[in-house]
Amino acid sequence: MTDPISDMLTRIRNAQKVRKSEVLVPHSNLMYTLAKVLQTEGYVAQVNKVTNNFPMISILLKYDNNKTPAIQYITRVSKPGRRIYKKSYELPRVLSDMGIAIISTSQGIMSNKEARRRKLGGEVLCEIY
Repeated sequence: MTDPISDMLTRIRNAQKVRKSEVLVPHSNLMYTLAKVLQTEGYVAQVNKVTNNFPMISILLKYDNNKTPAIQYITRVSKPGRRIYKKSYELPRVLSDMGIAIISTSQGIMSNKEARRRKLGGEVLCEIY
């Protein structure tokens, strides 16, 4: 697999289209931290590490009352073939700050709002609303 982050986002997108309650993705520290940011921002209900034969991340998806998913749009911005880096004042404002972008900074992975507050730039991993 050449792009595990894109694979994780696609698994989440596909699971929400068929109304699954849980998604399993292969474990790595990067993807676990990315999933924790989604949980902190309120886009997924719960994130757990699961170990059966090999380590996985269990992500419980969040839905509204009428079964509409909490994540309406999720896409990868920076790809292995073209990395996108932004300075703190250039960070994207997704849907006029109603959505988030996840940024990989020198102090870890965080949302664009947190990175802007700390005056940190970095690689724009994905956008969600």
